[in-house]
Amino acid sequence: MRIRPITPERLVTELTDRLTGAAVPGRLRVAVDGPPAADPDALAAALVDPLRAAGRPVLHVLAADFLRPASLRLEHGRTNPDAYYESWLDEAGLRREVLDPAGPDGSGRVLPSLRDAATDRASRAAYVELPAGAVVLVSGSLLLGGGLPFDVTVHVELSPAALDRRTEPELRWTLPAFARYADEVVPASFADVVVRADDPRHPALVEAG
Repeated sequence: MRIRPITPERLVTELTDRLTGAAVPGRLRVAVDGPPAADPDALAAALVDPLRAAGRPVLHVLAADFLRPASLRLEHGRTNPDAYYESWLDEAGLRREVLDPAGPDGSGRVLPSLRDAATDRASRAAYVELPAGAVVLVSGSLLLGGGLPFDVTVHVELSPAALDRRTEPELRWTLPAFARYADEVVPASFADVVVRADDPRHPALVEAG
């Protein structure tokens, strides 16, 4: 294993090149996975304009817009790390509304958001028609290991110390969930791209030796 330091700007360039060069027919479904402290949403957002400049239509989908209803995800309380790990993300909804339609045999008609977690109501978003060659970026936490059909997976990794240091106080109750994720899923062992981001100003790519 080799750790290659890279600038944030170069990281975006290399990821863009990898995604535009991916040998996947039709649309490309990309996971950008990481804990909130690693800000996977920001990394995915940074890829949108470069991908469009490279001629690829892009849709950025937030996993936070595909949470299960509050009556289900908060059944064991608002700060239960096991429930957060096991049942907050509506994987079936994400698959049904985004990943399957964007797949090789899908219609290309995807729903960019399903539920507003703040109001616990349907988002009322309009469906989007994705042409062939489009890239769907799905960003958020705990996306890998559950069998969701992604074509390319990017995992933004923090060491336990960095995760502890950079997690906001109101989210520290989630730390046991990310410890389980690291131990049980081990996303860094199989993600197509692993970014080590203990210091967001100085990321590094983890590459096979």
